[in-house]
Amino acid sequence: MKLAIISAILGSAAAFAPASVSKTSTSLNAFSASDLPGALPPMGFFDPLGFAEKADEKTLKRYREAEVTHGRVAMLAVIGFFVGEAVEGSSFLFDAQISGPAITHFTQVPDGWDALIVTFIGAAEAQRAQIGWVDPKDVAYDQPGLLREDYYPGDIGFDPLGLKPEDPEELDVMITKELQNGRLAMLAAAGFLAQEAVDGKGIIEHFTS
Repeated sequence: MKLAIISAILGSAAAFAPASVSKTSTSLNAFSASDLPGALPPMGFFDPLGFAEKADEKTLKRYREAEVTHGRVAMLAVIGFFVGEAVEGSSFLFDAQISGPAITHFTQVPDGWDALIVTFIGAAEAQRAQIGWVDPKDVAYDQPGLLREDYYPGDIGFDPLGLKPEDPEELDVMITKELQNGRLAMLAAAGFLAQEAVDGKGIIEHFTS
């Protein structure tokens, strides 16, 4: 599971690493609930509590930034669950001593590694904040967490394979796919955590038992 943790952390850091890309994305400069990608039939724009309806443009951008970021982390987490539990006892990391359900793996990491992992995550998050957020000293006290005007939520410039479409409509489709997979992953990760916490069995063990 250690392998899963480290793989997930490296992946998440990569997802938040900067790269030189154009800021011209889909509706990058026009941000409103009616224009947001991510809505598909039959649900359409699903907002039963009216968060988007009550939000201004700046707040809506923060909501979308939170959603896409949590979705990315959840996708990595789901992979981490499966990979970590699949290689437990046979990984070259930490003398193959990590075992059991994935939710217990981090506590089995040798002393010192946990601090390194947290530091790595902090550095990645700080870099992401520098890309998307206005410097706190330049923000009014009643506008915490203000995103840059030219920043589109999730567009941190990481595209090593050059997959980002130039066509706005194609980009909206790709953004929608990422959002939908991220939403599913958030539900899956929450389910994995709950299931392992309830009975103490790994996810793969549930499939094979």
